[in-house]
Amino acid sequence: MNHIVLGYDGSDFSVQALDWALDEAELRKLPLTLTHAWQWPYGQAEEEAKAHLRKAAEHVLWHGAECARATSSGVPVETDLYEGPAAQRLVELSSGAALVVVGSRGLSALPRAVVGSVAGYVAAHAECPVIVVRGAGPLPASANPGPIVVAEKGPDASIMEFALDEAAMRQVPLATTEDVTAWAARHPEVRILPGDDHDAATLVVVGRRRAARAGAANFLLQHAPCPVAVVTEGRSDR
Repeated sequence: MNHIVLGYDGSDFSVQALDWALDEAELRKLPLTLTHAWQWPYGQAEEEAKAHLRKAAEHVLWHGAECARATSSGVPVETDLYEGPAAQRLVELSSGAALVVVGSRGLSALPRAVVGSVAGYVAAHAECPVIVVRGAGPLPASANPGPIVVAEKGPDASIMEFALDEAAMRQVPLATTEDVTAWAARHPEVRILPGDDHDAATLVVVGRRRAARAGAANFLLQHAPCPVAVVTEGRSDR
């Protein structure tokens, strides 16, 4: 778990996800891997036709990597070009990643029934935490960023550790309706706020079991006003 993985397809949604992934890489002092998946969508094809599509995919990935290198403060950036479904590749790469970041639209290869998108599928099946960044275009800079919100009843240690780490790295409070005294002692610098209001949050954190089901987590992934982190319960993601 020594790098951040970003699903990148050149869309406005993946540009916003790139901003978030670079922040994570800088805060965690980890390299960033941009992955772009492509596949011929029309059945059998001549190799020449597929070569043109691959060349276009290479350009999308190159452009994303160049943008990342130009806007970061020295984050090492690697690339991964994959022929096949985007969701499959992101789940594969999650096994060796500290974090996967993906936009809330774009990377369209799955029916919307699967929590709405590739992002939803990856959030439900990845082996590391996943942050789904909602919206299109560059992330707006906030002079007064909101708290990290734990939207989970009875969260376990892995969820709380992730949320507290994010709050500590970003120097923002943590908001929850739960008693987190035992976990908060590990991060005395993080201010704990009562409540779980999502409207002003910097990031909402939920457990993967909840995200794998329809209902509240499905709504969060599609409608939350901020990025949503999905964390596996019952394991440490450090």
